[in-house]
Amino acid sequence: MKALLSSSATIRLRPPLPSSSSSSSSSSKPALSLSTFTPPSATTKRTHPFPRIASKSNQNPIFRVSASSSQSATETTVDSSTVPSQMKAWVYDEYGGVDVLKFSSDVTVPSVNDDQVLVKVIAAALNPVDFKRRLGKFQATDSDLPTVPGYDVAGVVVKVGKQVKGLKVGDEVYGDISEKTLEGPKQSGSLAEYTAVEEKLLALKPKNLDFVQAASLPLAIETAYEGLERAGFSEGKSILVLNGAGGVGSLVIQLAKQVFGASKVAATSSTSKLELLKSLGADLAIDYTKEDFEQLPDKYDVVYDAIGQGEKAVKVVKEGGSVVVLTGAVTPPGFRFVVTSTGATLTKLNPYLESGKVKAVIDPNGPFPFDRVKEAFSYLETNRATGKVVVYPVSEEYILEKLAK
Repeated sequence: MKALLSSSATIRLRPPLPSSSSSSSSSSKPALSLSTFTPPSATTKRTHPFPRIASKSNQNPIFRVSASSSQSATETTVDSSTVPSQMKAWVYDEYGGVDVLKFSSDVTVPSVNDDQVLVKVIAAALNPVDFKRRLGKFQATDSDLPTVPGYDVAGVVVKVGKQVKGLKVGDEVYGDISEKTLEGPKQSGSLAEYTAVEEKLLALKPKNLDFVQAASLPLAIETAYEGLERAGFSEGKSILVLNGAGGVGSLVIQLAKQVFGASKVAATSSTSKLELLKSLGADLAIDYTKEDFEQLPDKYDVVYDAIGQGEKAVKVVKEGGSVVVLTGAVTPPGFRFVVTSTGATLTKLNPYLESGKVKAVIDPNGPFPFDRVKEAFSYLETNRATGKVVVYPVSEEYILEKLAK
């Protein structure tokens, strides 16, 4: 799979062309097409505070666009008095597989606390923690059911709380809506038309990024950055990134090189993604299907394990070095952490995004439209995604309004 630099702010991989013999049109996802928002059928039985109603076809059309655009975003004023009392959202009221996700057209729009803003969601991204949370792996610290899932968001501010000072109605923003991923994450997440977020968790969207690119970044780039900081990574040090083509790994490579000044960056991936690693800044791209990285002679100051190979990772770290472990068993000197999301980190990294030194990596099978969230989750759970899986557009009216202007 060849990596293509489609703009100064993003990297997208060219997906394989669909087979001419294929009889299914649903799997073909052209970069630009006109579609109709047709949510999947839902039961009318009301068993929880998020009532569901049967879906209606032939609703407002939406545009699915490529994430490769680098057009500068212009601020759009939004009349907060037009915010409805109910919204479309994806909801689950029990833990389980993807089938517990239900589409609802009459979920209550979340109220806004004094330190929060209400964001009209344009794009949202999925993370492994989303489906692990849905499976019930964090029940002890989770918020109450029912849940509207989703952490990553990019959208426009439509209402501000009394204590909000730095944001105003019409600002285009992005961020991770839950400060602590596992400790009481928000019950009403970003896979909805509106979400309420603390001002401190958001940053202004980089001017050269579109909503798809921006939505792909928050949780992954904050995790990558905080992990490097906790590991004491600094200029002149070397690093090995395990799963360098994933959502976090692809950003660790870039931050290590462009922000922290790494002397050497090595990363692992499958054969088809080696060129992507090199385009991101890896000095050494290791094909894990052909080589065991722990058998290679090099040792590293830091190993960033984003795949769950902690026992192998500790074998290639220098004495006194650190191993960052995001998943799987932790073997000393490895350590695990839970990211603390903050808009300050995003604001700090915005110049690197705006200059193109750090790029969003979007999986070529996306973005997935809002009515295909189940499909997006099923794909993410194959563990084959490259970069981030994004859902877009969520609020199609906003896109149409901007196109009209």
